[in-house]
Amino acid sequence: MLSINHLDVRFGEKHLFKDISQRVHAGDRIGLIGVNGAGKSTLLKIMAGVSDCDDGVVTKSKHFTVGYLPQESSALVSENTLYQEAESAFDEILALQQEADFLNGQLATTDQESELYAAMVERQGELQHLLEGHDVYTIRPRVEKVLLGLGFKQTDMEAPVINFSGGWVMRLMLAKMLLVSPSLLLLDEPTNHLDLESLTWVEEFFRTCPGAMVVISHDRTFLDKITKTTWELSMGRLSVYKGNYSYYIKEKAERRIIEKGAYDNQQAKIKQTMRFVERFRAKSTKAKQVQSRVKQLDKIDMIELSEDEQQIRFTFPPSPPSGRDVLQIEGLSKSYQGVRIFSDVNLQLQRGDKVAVVGVNGAGKSTLLKIIGGQLEHDAGEIKLGHNVQLSYFGQHQAQELSPTLSALETMALSGADLSITRMRSLLGAFLLKGEEVDKKVAVLSGGEKSRLALARMIAKPANLMLLDEPTNHLDISSQEVLQEAMAQYDGCIIVVSHNRYFLDSFINKVLLVRDGQVVLYEGNVTEYLRKAALEDEEKKGAAPETPVAADGSVVEHSRESKKEKRQQEALERKERGRKLAPWKKKEEEAEKQIATLEGRKEELETLMADPELYYDEPAWARASSEYDQCKAQLDRWYAQWEEAQDAIEAFEAGF
Repeated sequence: MLSINHLDVRFGEKHLFKDISQRVHAGDRIGLIGVNGAGKSTLLKIMAGVSDCDDGVVTKSKHFTVGYLPQESSALVSENTLYQEAESAFDEILALQQEADFLNGQLATTDQESELYAAMVERQGELQHLLEGHDVYTIRPRVEKVLLGLGFKQTDMEAPVINFSGGWVMRLMLAKMLLVSPSLLLLDEPTNHLDLESLTWVEEFFRTCPGAMVVISHDRTFLDKITKTTWELSMGRLSVYKGNYSYYIKEKAERRIIEKGAYDNQQAKIKQTMRFVERFRAKSTKAKQVQSRVKQLDKIDMIELSEDEQQIRFTFPPSPPSGRDVLQIEGLSKSYQGVRIFSDVNLQLQRGDKVAVVGVNGAGKSTLLKIIGGQLEHDAGEIKLGHNVQLSYFGQHQAQELSPTLSALETMALSGADLSITRMRSLLGAFLLKGEEVDKKVAVLSGGEKSRLALARMIAKPANLMLLDEPTNHLDISSQEVLQEAMAQYDGCIIVVSHNRYFLDSFINKVLLVRDGQVVLYEGNVTEYLRKAALEDEEKKGAAPETPVAADGSVVEHSRESKKEKRQQEALERKERGRKLAPWKKKEEEAEKQIATLEGRKEELETLMADPELYYDEPAWARASSEYDQCKAQLDRWYAQWEEAQDAIEAFEAGF
């Protein structure tokens, strides 16, 4: 167990944290969220012991181990191969096993009556105790399983670590941490460098690993799948929600309604009391009552409404009209240093198409986007833009390519768009760069601020074909959702590289898979693509057996009787399936009925409690408040039963 006790951090007049206290217990799965600059990474560093704090602020149990994965890491200087570096996670265990093996050899040649033999036997027992449960003989397959799951290839195992880029080094660091399996994992944006396949594998790994976890992520789908509690950092305070991110969104809205109702009721009571004080202040006969009311006001614990965090607010400018055909690619090929990236790529996109480009890291997604955007030459093939197509390109490292010596305002002025100073300031303000902040040099901006500036510069110039490579990097979830909404309303064509499924799903209508040098276009959003891809994999694994052949070489035909028996067997299986599912279906329907009734009553009570007039009738307020609490408790129970039935039905159908 790890606990945070009265953490208070101030920078000048600004409180980063205000008297934060919280605990992490064994098995907890916590998502740490908040807007950029709220202090999420700082809190994680303090919990990990990387950043200093006062003694006693962070305490942990004696055998509670902590592993910390930062958001970014410098190059790993190591002469080891990939496998050796990953295996070093077990160095302590391997050293104990080596000592145990050495002792076993020595015992065979040592006098059993000697004191040395007795000491060696005692040490052997200690080593066996320390090695229990570690299963050192399965270390290699465990290491390879994690590395392959994170996207490395079998051919990478003997490659020097120093040859890998920063993104792959971060995967290696994550692999070592997963192999060590500490009591508590502290993970700062662990999905930033993962493609969809690796992300799916990591999600499944996290769902089954036994340790506790506090994770910062801007991937809403990832948070929903692996977390069970949400910590929100906002305005220096830490609020706890007993559910994943989707639960947090719903619960936060409900808390705001109740908070607003309580605030309005308190304000009404204060106004009523003040009217009494003002009216009878000058009357000596009422002096005692006036003083009593004034003392009551002094004792009131004032309710403060939560402040809304700033969010980016913008829409894309109308795109210039273009022809029906926006982009046509024929026979496109590209190689790099003799290695084929892709060949003979053919693609046609039309006005209004919004395409997500997916594939494993290194497949050529960014290369394809750069070639279409004119940032990179291709070897062969032809790229044709349609009539009046105006293209804009946002690269994965666009924020890092901004001139550090220019201010934010000067950067906008060089965007190539004909903008007035007022329009530029307005656009920067939409991305939370306001007032004097527009005069800040790019060099002093945070990663998130640079990303927002780069996005603002890109949309300054109207276009009807947007190419975006990882546009959500360094954007918090609320900012992603605003960008997502703007993209859904955008009337031009979009091609976007991203692994953020929730971000993509609301506006994407096609998915372009780049794999093994080829591209395949799928209709639908990313979730639909993943479902289709999973079905295709299942079909490959469970391919139909070869057609039976007789000894003479003739094909053996299935008889009518065998086909009839097969249909009868399938009918029996369907009947048995229906019989076993019936109780769970009934339980599910009953739960849904009760939830609908209780949700309706809960909304009625919330409307009632939001009425300031209710506060004057204390018995009525008490009854409404009590019924509201009972209603929420009943809802929790019925939701639990509904989830139990859903899980049982899904598990049975998957097994069937």
